[in-house]
Amino acid sequence: MADDTVPGLKSRKIAFGQRSIFVSEMGEGYPVIMLHGGGPGASGMSNYSRNVEALSGQFRVVIPDMQGYGQSSKGISRKDPFGDLADAMFGLMDSLKIKRAHLVGNSLGGACALRMALDQPSRVSALVLMGPGGINTTRSLPTKGLNLLLSYYGGASPSREKLSRFIREYLVYDGRQVDDAVIETRYQASIDPEVIAAPPLRRPQGLKAAIRMDFTRDRRLSECRVPTLVLWGIEDRVNRPSGGAALQKRMPNCDLYLFSKTGHWVQWERPDEFNAITAAFLSRHSR
Repeated sequence: MADDTVPGLKSRKIAFGQRSIFVSEMGEGYPVIMLHGGGPGASGMSNYSRNVEALSGQFRVVIPDMQGYGQSSKGISRKDPFGDLADAMFGLMDSLKIKRAHLVGNSLGGACALRMALDQPSRVSALVLMGPGGINTTRSLPTKGLNLLLSYYGGASPSREKLSRFIREYLVYDGRQVDDAVIETRYQASIDPEVIAAPPLRRPQGLKAAIRMDFTRDRRLSECRVPTLVLWGIEDRVNRPSGGAALQKRMPNCDLYLFSKTGHWVQWERPDEFNAITAAFLSRHSR
């Protein structure tokens, strides 16, 4: 199935086990799997619409809707959400006959990518993480932006106003960049009855789950030798930019770039720099 919004992009659903993952592909070469964030109404192409064409000139770009989001099957384990997401993406790799790939992940997608690198490092050739989740989450209180994200389906019903406030005031540095069409598309996706019945991103269920979701508590992090590039907006109001230094301190092969006047969505707010830096970094580690 072709996607009219990006010429040459092909999309389909891949079924395996109890899951069905919607995935879009473009380009040829070494595989790069791009994992989106966990905000309400998120999907693969909505996160990476400004990146896929540039990167597909050098790589086979694979952009799934992660488990629980978009057109993929719903429901994520509350006891180990990062592990469940990682298992789903390994299942997708198996179905696509991808033995090893670069992983690019924003926010929740960054947490999924990092968990994949810890669980099966032989299958991950390089990581690019943009404001990843799961860093120092048990060492400090959540940011206001993260609290808004986690409470979207709680209390009052989901609304355009709640979503607009989160995206324009907390997701990006300059909310004027986000037009009404983006808000409406994500709002409609966020009120899918299946999503409301099983919201994909919620607060950890119990202390063990919370500890499991903090990578700085995982001893494997200091042993993870996968080449890693961390990109973080200085004005990120969802995940604290100090998480970048925490990762660089613990990971043996970790580079860190900080972007001024940029929020949580580096790949969307600073696409030209993101595309150039990411392509250069991944090219160094492609076989």
